[in-house]
Amino acid sequence: MSLKENSDAAYNSAPLRLQVYLAHAGIASRRTAEKFISQGRVTVNGRLVSTMGEKVLPSDEVCFDGKQVKIQKQMLYMVLNKPPMYICSSFDPQGRALAIDLLPPLQTRLYNIGRLDYRSSGLIIFTNDGEFAAWAGHPSSCLEKEYLVDSTVPIPDRIVQDFTNGIMIENVLYKALSVEKTGKFSLKIVLVEGKNREIRKVFSHFRLHPEKLQRVRIGPITIENLSEGQSRPLTNDELLSFSKLKQAWE
Repeated sequence: MSLKENSDAAYNSAPLRLQVYLAHAGIASRRTAEKFISQGRVTVNGRLVSTMGEKVLPSDEVCFDGKQVKIQKQMLYMVLNKPPMYICSSFDPQGRALAIDLLPPLQTRLYNIGRLDYRSSGLIIFTNDGEFAAWAGHPSSCLEKEYLVDSTVPIPDRIVQDFTNGIMIENVLYKALSVEKTGKFSLKIVLVEGKNREIRKVFSHFRLHPEKLQRVRIGPITIENLSEGQSRPLTNDELLSFSKLKQAWE
């Protein structure tokens, strides 16, 4: 079942696999929900279900540990082109501007998948789908993120080979999927793991300072036709592409 079908099924009558239903109800990720089912902790219409393959409708009574659970919300997926000087958080004690406040008013709370630091700009995904967020935000998903980086000083050729092969910095390995020098002062970098502030730490290792750091692609989504501060829902084609990547990962 695609992410689009999962989203539609939240309000429509299409059946959902039991583990997907539990994930959308906020009980756990799909994989953890499968463990709960096999442990005999889930019933459907009063009947104990302990094997995979069961499908349920929104009208069915699904109970976890004896308490009924329901899908209360439609799954939403939004992408934002975050400007610099916005923080990826639901609250900031320093009072800085929040990226989430750039989204249109919605009836459900969304959470960002991964982060862009305060000074960086570019694409970030917001969703209320915990299962999708757990997959997309996990390093093992190998979801590609592409960045354009401008330096305040000329970039040495060595950084391309070293970052591609892997660099140990303070006992942490930083390794890009690809690094391409696009100019004397600029790089295009593709990451699949994306450790915290990875590009900035690698630049600092080479005594460089990013003048501009922008994420221009996440998996099948590009920044094309999305101005800074603008947001939009993911398209059906994008959701389908994500579903195929997720199914291949599973």
